[in-house]
Amino acid sequence: MRKVLRARIMVGMAVIVSLAMSVGLCAGCSRTAAVSSSVACSARRSDKICVVTTTGVLRDMIAHIAGDAATVASIIPDNADPHSYEPSLASIRNIVYADIAFSNYMLLEEHSIITALDSNVRKGVPNVQLAEESVKNAADIIPMIEDVSLDTIWLGLATERVERSVTEGTQTQGSGNAVHADISRSDQIRLTATKVQGPGDLFAYLTGTFGNVDVYFNSADGIDAHDYVDLPADAHTHLSWAFSKPGVYSLDIRADHYNAQGEKLQSLGSTRITFAVGVNALQVAKKRGASVVLNQGHADLAYNIVSQDFSVRADDAQSSRSATRQRTYYAPKEVIVEVPSQAIKEIPAGGGYSFLGSKKSKIYQLPQAVLGKHVHGDIDPHLWQSVSNGIAYVKTIADRLTQVDPKNEATYRRNAAQYIEELMDVDDYVRSTIASIPEERRNLVTTHDAFAYFGKAYNVKIAGFVTINPSSEPSIQDRKRLAQTLRDLKIPAVFLEPNLISRSSVLQQIAHDNNIQICPIYGDAFDAHVHSYVQMMRENARSLKKCLG
Repeated sequence: MRKVLRARIMVGMAVIVSLAMSVGLCAGCSRTAAVSSSVACSARRSDKICVVTTTGVLRDMIAHIAGDAATVASIIPDNADPHSYEPSLASIRNIVYADIAFSNYMLLEEHSIITALDSNVRKGVPNVQLAEESVKNAADIIPMIEDVSLDTIWLGLATERVERSVTEGTQTQGSGNAVHADISRSDQIRLTATKVQGPGDLFAYLTGTFGNVDVYFNSADGIDAHDYVDLPADAHTHLSWAFSKPGVYSLDIRADHYNAQGEKLQSLGSTRITFAVGVNALQVAKKRGASVVLNQGHADLAYNIVSQDFSVRADDAQSSRSATRQRTYYAPKEVIVEVPSQAIKEIPAGGGYSFLGSKKSKIYQLPQAVLGKHVHGDIDPHLWQSVSNGIAYVKTIADRLTQVDPKNEATYRRNAAQYIEELMDVDDYVRSTIASIPEERRNLVTTHDAFAYFGKAYNVKIAGFVTINPSSEPSIQDRKRLAQTLRDLKIPAVFLEPNLISRSSVLQQIAHDNNIQICPIYGDAFDAHVHSYVQMMRENARSLKKCLG
């Protein structure tokens, strides 16, 4: 397999090596820059360029290539979650003084990070989206498929920029042809609830990383301008939906375009979506002239920036993670969202859920399925979990550093060539280590859907990212179901990221009760034990070998 990987990168390597050889390779040359997340860029110019990036993984990669020619600082500290971290004032300072900025993007980072980058980087300074740009260097991308199985429909909100049409009363497929509209990645589409009709109260909320609850729609205290969700373009967010009484509910939503400064630029349109809660959804559909009842799988109420209209888009079943995404689009007025009688739950204990009513009262609930504040796009952003993609990142970084600092091109090319050699050895190690695990035991279960690239590159089956309904206390039945799932798959171990352990107490307890190992795995953050990309990939391979092999 190393020959295959070598063949894929040989052309790029030829250029890198020739440039490196022109100045002479020196084994003693330093390839380590200042890499602490707290490193401060200075307004006082020096012979070093200042590089700011978002995550520790990118910081480490860039530092290997930059060597002593640059100071490299990351916005997100090690052991923090890039999906939810909010930038500090020190981070803003680094952005202001940066000579080049790198983000992963593909909606990996919290939107406030991206807004901070785009708003504070100086005019003319390159602002690089590594995941997107690395495609030209043979980075492989795969779709983000929402494949968590729930007893109810999994309903989110989304924005998109694709050409498609929604025929009234007819199922149609999205074309998948991306169209660029005049909305930047720092802008937001605000989806505001304007009216709720029904026998009780409607709520839409999200349970965050550490159990904190963000309430977006709450008709119990009146629908007003504070009932909204902000999404960047081409994004999706999970939500929990709750209803206080059975019956038919309608929710009116308006879309508006806001810039990074929070200024409303234009109104974009509105729609209505209908829920059948604890009643016969087919009868409701017939009475209202709707043609579709959605009661399972994953769907979004989505605003299309190109066509400037809403649709309900439902994900079709996928044969594999790498398959081309297939979606069916419906006009909202043709859809009834079913909230079945079995969706009734007790309101969880804790003050965070008091807006739903008194403790132990009953609500009808569609859960968000995946724990945490989780806004993402259609493409899986965790490209570096395949080392060949990591090599594509290295090439892109070297190219971009050279553009900003051409006098140090030889340094960047030499360091990139050496680093690629090291990464090829890492790829060999990961591949051979995983290959030593019996294929029938290569089932990876985690609490974070971040390892599809790893699975595809190294022939590991992503058996699932296991989460209990995050917005309610798991019932005895929930726990039994999860335990049975783990037993049915004969899972010997579940894998938890060190920075996410605090959100996984239920999974840990069930694993302990069923004599299932709990093992570490690193997704998008370092810790005190693992503090480089090379270490991350090697440690993940070792952990899978130890716990599955």
